[in-house]
Amino acid sequence: MKKFVGYEKGVNFGGWLSQCSEYTDEHYKTFIVESDFEKLAAWGADHVRVPVDWQVFQREDGTFIESGFSYVDNAILWAKKNKLNLILDLHKTLGYSFDAGEEKNNFFADEKLHAHFYALWEEFSKRYVKYEDMMAFELLNEVTSPSYSDAWNKISAKAIETIRRHSKTIKILIGGYWNNSIDALKDLLPPADENIVYNFHCYDPLMFTHQGAPWVSGMPHGFRLEYPTTYKKHNDAALSCGFPDFVSHVEDDSKTYGPEFFVQKWQAGIKVCQERGAALYCGEYGVIDRASPEQTLAWYKDINAAFKECGIGRAAWSYKQMDYGLSDERMKGVFGELVKCL
Repeated sequence: MKKFVGYEKGVNFGGWLSQCSEYTDEHYKTFIVESDFEKLAAWGADHVRVPVDWQVFQREDGTFIESGFSYVDNAILWAKKNKLNLILDLHKTLGYSFDAGEEKNNFFADEKLHAHFYALWEEFSKRYVKYEDMMAFELLNEVTSPSYSDAWNKISAKAIETIRRHSKTIKILIGGYWNNSIDALKDLLPPADENIVYNFHCYDPLMFTHQGAPWVSGMPHGFRLEYPTTYKKHNDAALSCGFPDFVSHVEDDSKTYGPEFFVQKWQAGIKVCQERGAALYCGEYGVIDRASPEQTLAWYKDINAAFKECGIGRAAWSYKQMDYGLSDERMKGVFGELVKCL
């Protein structure tokens, strides 16, 4: 399978220019600074994924906010100084959010919102394709429902055409429905060219990585699950909490989760990429801060062993805070081992 060269070991800067506690210049200037890029380089990362939301750069009437672009300019400068590559990920666009609580999902049926989306990618392209030797574009984060699949294929195709007017070769990442599920890659359009990268996210097994998550409707906030764990314990927990879609289907549920679970789960997506000549990349993976640091470390060791076996580049979620912070104080006791296994 083709590799996404230069994007093999990365970390997300979630919460900086996306999913912000407040969308203010004070937040943008202080949440992530140059020294954070220096730390990533010291961790041995080769890239950073920078999620961004539309309102940092664009008003609802389509006019641009120049100050918003200055923060991406800084990110590029700091990444270059630290020999890091960078993925610019449009996390939310006007009219769409993967966060069900925001109830903004009219994007896929509204041509005015499509135009808003294309205009932003046009502007990003004008400004940033000149950095394509160290930068890639990710069209949109986590399409949710399979019902959006056909519309998303049409919208993403036009967005790719928009970017290609400015660069034929900058790498463009695209993911499928079910929140960038690897199982949805088969329903994406075949790559428009050799510089398209298929993107997925991995938070399996979900009852462990999302234990007690307040944004998961119906999840008991006090629920906890150990790792490593058996398939049976995980599946029993998923069913008892009312999440049949979280169940991992295996012949022998007495077995324990490990690297082989991830390798097997990704095989269908790997096959799609092999058949279509696309590189495969995991833009997010991580464990909620309700899990213990020691069990979080065990999960990271397993999933990263699988990434390495399969030759898949990835970016951990997330650098700090955001319920998944790798550098948070609580991770101090395992941090040295954690960084080694990313």
